[in-house]
Amino acid sequence: MAPHIEVSDYRSGVLFETEDTPDYVETLKKDAQRKKPHLPIVWFNVFWFCVLHAMAAYGFYLALTTAKIQTSIFAFCVYYFSGLGVSAGVHRLWSHKSYKAKLPLRILLTFCNSIAYHNSIWEWARDHRVHHKFTETDADPVNAARGFFFSHVGWLMMKKHPDVRRIGKTVDMSDIEADPCVAFQKKYYVPLVIVCCWTLPTVIPALWGESYWNAFFVSGVLRYTLGIHGVGLVNSLAHYYGARPYDKSIMACENVLVSMAALGEGSHNYHHVFPWDYKTDEVGGYATNWTCAFLHLMEKIGWAYDFKTVNKEMIKARAVRTGDGTHPVWGWDDKDMTEEDRELAKVK
Repeated sequence: MAPHIEVSDYRSGVLFETEDTPDYVETLKKDAQRKKPHLPIVWFNVFWFCVLHAMAAYGFYLALTTAKIQTSIFAFCVYYFSGLGVSAGVHRLWSHKSYKAKLPLRILLTFCNSIAYHNSIWEWARDHRVHHKFTETDADPVNAARGFFFSHVGWLMMKKHPDVRRIGKTVDMSDIEADPCVAFQKKYYVPLVIVCCWTLPTVIPALWGESYWNAFFVSGVLRYTLGIHGVGLVNSLAHYYGARPYDKSIMACENVLVSMAALGEGSHNYHHVFPWDYKTDEVGGYATNWTCAFLHLMEKIGWAYDFKTVNKEMIKARAVRTGDGTHPVWGWDDKDMTEEDRELAKVK
């Protein structure tokens, strides 16, 4: 057996410990090409997804017929805040540490993440760090190489690959575990989800005379189901359809539709190349990156600070060196490329 070593991922800034060589990622990819192991289906989850979508379809019907317009607007707002719990919270803050948040914001994002009900912050961050370190291998929980459906929601209906479980145990989660907000949510996750994801979205619409029945199916079930697919699109559509202006060798791509559904998470080729950037895209425009707008507001009130980003020179150099030519700096002979850019691009 190889000696116990540490492997540092320059892309995600996350430290991993394995009993393998630093080339383990390439080894996993080769193994995945040789064989595609059959993962046992969790039939209860399949049944639950079928029931959930049937209920969501009924909720959509109620939204168009008997539910009050205020309830549909409220459902959209709940969708937005639950999305912030994933995008601004467990993704950009806790998984990638792309900015820092004071206690009030961390409490707010913990609440929003509990509305989302996409696993606890601790579990989501662990799996996401593994996803970035071992992208497109069997150790990737949402491995896009296993197909569109698998990466979208299929992985939720199957047992985790043994590599996912084994590698997940090696992830350094000390920074996550040191946060009392994360620890509190992990300990009381079930009651928090019952209250935040289901009870409050059902009870609050009663303030404007909505029935509990309509509220449960519209702002509860329908909103939650759409949230699953909004996040799922980042793992699926944003790995299959779109340009790859920063790195053409990976599956992650740029998809504006995903950005609209996932509050700014659709510039996925950029994100996989520069995962420490709090914007998760090069520009951070508010039109599609609603999370960026929220974070800037939090910065103004003093709740968020120490934002990490990428300088234009590094972005341009990487686009020229490994991109597919769709970036505004289209290639080596682009007239906007300076000699400094060329020198940066030559650095391996």
